[in-house]
Amino acid sequence: MAMKQKAVLLICTGGTISMIQDPKTGVLHPADIEQFKAYIPELFEYNIHIDMLPFTPLIDSSDVNPETWSKLAHIIYDNYTEYDGFVILHGTDTMAYSASALSFMLDNLSKPVVFTGSQLPMGVLRGDAKENLITAIEIAVAQDSNGKAIVPEVCIFFEDKLLRGNRTTKKDAERFEAFRSYNYPPLAIAGVHIKYNTSVIRYPQPDLPLRLRTRINRHVVILKLFPGISQQTVEAILNIPHLKAVVLETFGAGNAPSDEWLYETLQSAYNRGIIIVSKTQCSKGSVEMGRYQTSINLLKAGVISGYDITTEALTTKMMYLLGEEGDNIDTVRDLLRTSLCGEMSVEDN
Repeated sequence: MAMKQKAVLLICTGGTISMIQDPKTGVLHPADIEQFKAYIPELFEYNIHIDMLPFTPLIDSSDVNPETWSKLAHIIYDNYTEYDGFVILHGTDTMAYSASALSFMLDNLSKPVVFTGSQLPMGVLRGDAKENLITAIEIAVAQDSNGKAIVPEVCIFFEDKLLRGNRTTKKDAERFEAFRSYNYPPLAIAGVHIKYNTSVIRYPQPDLPLRLRTRINRHVVILKLFPGISQQTVEAILNIPHLKAVVLETFGAGNAPSDEWLYETLQSAYNRGIIIVSKTQCSKGSVEMGRYQTSINLLKAGVISGYDITTEALTTKMMYLLGEEGDNIDTVRDLLRTSLCGEMSVEDN
């Protein structure tokens, strides 16, 4: 009996991986499906049906915004029953933000959504585009003996690692290993074989369907503390009109200067209904509110712990929760303390 052909929807938003280089001029221009076939013929020779859906026009990842995330989520939702998995070609600069956002928007996902990209365009000698794309597609259709997706998550595949999307950060603009997940292990490692780490993969609730949730509130800001930060700077940021939530990037395990004015300014913002979440500036490790004297004032001011969440995941989670829950601030605060889709390790603190 012939095996049922698996199907992948390849969504091309832009980025270096979506480009090919003119051999005469060196100018980069968008590739179409025929050029993908020409550069990566083996991709279309296996028992995988691939449809390609390009954004028109393609966008640089620096121009990605919440409307882009919503568009991607709607494409996946509208085509959900037609494909075994989805691969999104995306520029690297904001890929971690997009992957984080989709992990919240696609609630109870049961099929792989794999972001990938490249540091060099297709067709370039010694490039990374070809291997990243081929492996991403293989992961997108990978199923267990029961026909269930092995990795039903929003992920990023780059170089040789599959990472949970809402745990990733771009760490290198030069090396092929552009992304890192500092506080969570890889979901898979690709070598001669792809070795899946099923013990750390998150699986959906079997009785619940995929839910699409794309409402976003943009009134969020990132405030990074630094030695010598002025009261005027902090007050200006916390008094931005219509501000709803603040990603407060603190030192170490969640520490901040002990200046009385900082505590008073943060408490004033809390009293006005502004949500403030502490996120460590360190790549690895977690916020531990109250561990040191310099974080006790933050607790008193109503600042919430972000545990080991990334800035990308916390920013998009705030936008998502504020969009979905509206003015129900207490609910938003509670959900920010909760791991919704594996974005942080609450139980480890």
